[in-house]
Amino acid sequence: MASISSISHIGCKMLQLPQVGLLAAGLQNIFAMQQQQVRHRRTKHWDPRWKKLRKAKVVKIDIPNLNERVEDLSQEQMKTRMKERGILPPRPWLERPFHISCTGGVFEPYVPPEGDGKMSAISKEGAKQKFELLEKKTKSMMAIRKIRNYDEDFEAPEFAAEAQNIYINAHNTLAEKNKYKLRELVTERAYPELMHNIADKTIHWKFLQSLEPPRVVHARVTDVISKENLFAQVTVRFHTQQMLAIYDRFGRLMHGSEAIVKDCLEYVVFEKHLSNEYGVWRLHEKIVPDWMPPKAPAYITYRVDDEPPAPPEPEDSKEVTAADVEGDKTVTTATA
Repeated sequence: MASISSISHIGCKMLQLPQVGLLAAGLQNIFAMQQQQVRHRRTKHWDPRWKKLRKAKVVKIDIPNLNERVEDLSQEQMKTRMKERGILPPRPWLERPFHISCTGGVFEPYVPPEGDGKMSAISKEGAKQKFELLEKKTKSMMAIRKIRNYDEDFEAPEFAAEAQNIYINAHNTLAEKNKYKLRELVTERAYPELMHNIADKTIHWKFLQSLEPPRVVHARVTDVISKENLFAQVTVRFHTQQMLAIYDRFGRLMHGSEAIVKDCLEYVVFEKHLSNEYGVWRLHEKIVPDWMPPKAPAYITYRVDDEPPAPPEPEDSKEVTAADVEGDKTVTTATA
């Protein structure tokens, strides 16, 4: 027992040595540092309260497969891909939609016989003209039959009278310069030709009478672009008496006269869009035959002085004033 107590006494003395104390203090400092050390990430927010809300701000998207080939996908797969990405299906692209309301000219224009309106049917030339008209009537009758498929009430004599009313209204509207009403009576092709060079001018036009009743001399029907899009053109012969006078902006007469009545022989083409349910007959063009004499040109107007120029005065009667400057003096002499 004595030996054991002596050994414990020696151990207590050894613990009290300064080296053992330093070692124990170092171990305590290490444990304290490990307990106080906090590990922080650089990408971690310093405030953890809004962690869930910050997580909700991130939207996870499916990255498309850029190596996927469109040619390998079926139609159903293409629809699925477009629905996922919110893409509308492609539409057939038309650069600029347009509506054809009239044709650009006269197809198979009527060729008027030479001397029409001057030769009587009893003469040799007049009888020859009547016979040639009968030969050319076949195509016109076929065209009229096709027009009746769309317009059941179409009759050539009745249409000739209707065409004459359209002709008169169009010219009266042109004289009034009513552009909006004129577009309802003439086609888009005839409109710029009628409105050309009428600015600052006054037009006086009057329809007096018909020398011969108007009649249909030519009819044709053709399709444009598609077979269902049909246009009809009917040529009507007018032999009338008219009066025309055109004045410029100063009120001077440029063409025609209000006192002279002239006989006019005209071949006017009327057109209708048959495929259009609301199509109407409108004035389209006027055929001018080669044998018809040219129209008289417009008069050239110029200014004329009403008062003649004053005759020159003799030199003796003039009052002559001469100023001679000599230094600061001015002398004025007058001779009678």
